[in-house]
Amino acid sequence: MKKNLLMVCLCLLVVMACGEDNDDPEAMAPSGLELNYTLSGSDNVTFTATAQNANYFTFQFGDKENEPITRADNGIVSHTYGAPGKYEVIARAHASSTVFSETSVTVEITLPGGEDDGGDFQIPTTGYSTPESYEGMTLAWKDEFDGDALNESDWTFEMGNGDNGWGNQELQYYQKNNTTVKDGMLIIEARKESQGGYDYTSSRIITKGKKSFKYGRVDIRAALPQGQGIWPALWMLGSNYDDVSWPRCGEIDIMEMVGGEGKDNTVYSTLHWYAESKEIKADYGQSTTLSSGIFADEFHVFSLVWDAEKIVSYVDDKQFFVIDITPDDLSEFHQNFFFIFNVAVGGLWPGSPNATTNFPQRMVVDYVRVFQKEK
Repeated sequence: MKKNLLMVCLCLLVVMACGEDNDDPEAMAPSGLELNYTLSGSDNVTFTATAQNANYFTFQFGDKENEPITRADNGIVSHTYGAPGKYEVIARAHASSTVFSETSVTVEITLPGGEDDGGDFQIPTTGYSTPESYEGMTLAWKDEFDGDALNESDWTFEMGNGDNGWGNQELQYYQKNNTTVKDGMLIIEARKESQGGYDYTSSRIITKGKKSFKYGRVDIRAALPQGQGIWPALWMLGSNYDDVSWPRCGEIDIMEMVGGEGKDNTVYSTLHWYAESKEIKADYGQSTTLSSGIFADEFHVFSLVWDAEKIVSYVDDKQFFVIDITPDDLSEFHQNFFFIFNVAVGGLWPGSPNATTNFPQRMVVDYVRVFQKEK
């Protein structure tokens, strides 16, 4: 009986050992490692690694030190890239956690998010533009989006889904790789893909703590996305947001569009604040509609002219919104504000995407310029 029990224990130890990595430093390293890949659309890649004497495989999609490791026991893994460029992919075939063989391959990505539209997206080449100077004003700050990456000295990426979908029950997960800088343009892309428990991804960038302004003229040249449930915005929040929260910090929506059939040609400019005398949140906004076409067809310039007396909004230098900010209840609008650029998906105002909504959708920004009166 004792002999039988001993045999059972030995068998259990063998089974347990087979289920764990073999950390024997003298284990034979896998041989014949090969790494191949296939490209789906323009930015999704399936990698397949094969080797002899391999118990499992790991992959790294970028820098060895900073990128997370992905384990794939069958040697097959997919990865979606968020920006054009050349990327080194490292594959390791493991006999154990310490004994492995390694190889790499370089993948070239030409356009992010092109699976649904075949990579046929073209940045508009026509549209309205504004001058680089105004009489009696100086250029306080600008971003022409030169180079091949967002200038993170001026901008910060906000990540995730915020609190209750950023307070609006929005459906997207914001991540860094939905932002591209290419050919002097900022591209923020909304995709239909799963991330962080949500069915859509996009990007949201802010200048909080880096660039903020009180008064002046703001010009933003942009071509907008389109479609039901698509919600692009170019807007500002008071720099004291962390201290007093919203709406007491004040909000200036230079441009918002609630996409959908018959709505892709209309944009809104709105102010939100807290009216102390009435102890309520207050809002005031107006809209403008194109005489022909939609805002995705070509570039338009969304402008804000702001001084101690009023805030005025323009599209292509045509005024459509004005509000007097001299009353005490609008004191929020006499302080510094920072910029927010984003493309939301879904939410209380636009509603959810539907079968008519094509993905990916992109907002393209050519420039943002801030001018202030000469002192």
